[in-house]
Amino acid sequence: MAIFPRPASPRSALHDLWSYFRAQRPHKWPILGLSVAITWLIVWVFVLDANTNTMPTRNQIIYVQNWDASRSDAAIILQQKIDLAKHEAALEKKQKEMQHVADMFGIDWREDEARNRARRQEALKQINAQLDSRLARAEAAGKPATGPAQP
Repeated sequence: MAIFPRPASPRSALHDLWSYFRAQRPHKWPILGLSVAITWLIVWVFVLDANTNTMPTRNQIIYVQNWDASRSDAAIILQQKIDLAKHEAALEKKQKEMQHVADMFGIDWREDEARNRARRQEALKQINAQLDSRLARAEAAGKPATGPAQP
């Protein structure tokens, strides 16, 4: 079973290719470069497509805090206050980074930041007051928690 059509043999195909390269044609090299570029573009697209959504993702480890079931409501509320303070510190740090980037690009952020800081401080004051009142009630009751406390 022949791979090439009947009138062409590998020897005649190579001879045709060699004679094409030996001939002095002005369009020879641009056409050759374009054909090679298009061929490699098609191969590259197939390689990219083969890797899309088929490569395994890295295993992501999620750590979960294991709390004692007999801990009190007061301990839960204290942990919520600690978590809120950590969250606010991280948010403040990220805002400082973004403000530095805004300064580099010449974005005016100071008016918005003052207004948003006042709103955020008022909201934090209300959340902390709510947590303090719940903490006082929990310490007065002194009973262990039956589930997670609502903020």
